[in-house]
Amino acid sequence: MSNFQIAQLNIATLAAPIDSPQLVDFVANLDRINALAETSPGFVWRLQTEDGDATGIDYFGPEKIVNLSVWESDKALHDYVYRSAHVEIMRRKKEWFQKMSEAYMVLWWVPVGHIPSIEEAAKKLDVLRENGPTAEAFTFKKAFPAPEKIATVPAQT
Repeated sequence: MSNFQIAQLNIATLAAPIDSPQLVDFVANLDRINALAETSPGFVWRLQTEDGDATGIDYFGPEKIVNLSVWESDKALHDYVYRSAHVEIMRRKKEWFQKMSEAYMVLWWVPVGHIPSIEEAAKKLDVLRENGPTAEAFTFKKAFPAPEKIATVPAQT
């Protein structure tokens, strides 16, 4: 059993305002897809407001939506993303989101029990954008295994 879980951040630039007719189907499916994630094997946590939604969190700007979650393993996350009803939503992303010119999804390992902040997630995305996939911040295409142990910072003397 690993001492680590996988965290993921995914941001998207909306093609139209969240309350526009163009995004009606996307918004209509949010609760169903979020519930699917929450009941999927290996799901641990997801960022959400008190209303159970994350579309109102505009850390990256008002035209962007964010998904931040933690899973027991990279396999559990991969199965949800690519082997569940979530796939039907991904197939329609061109209808709802603008094409992003830089990395918009990042994965990284967190100690079991750690809930990442949006600021931590943004830093991981910056690391990926600046350095490409590394053990610190990576993608499904170029994944890295969980660390053997938690790195510690030597005490300052």
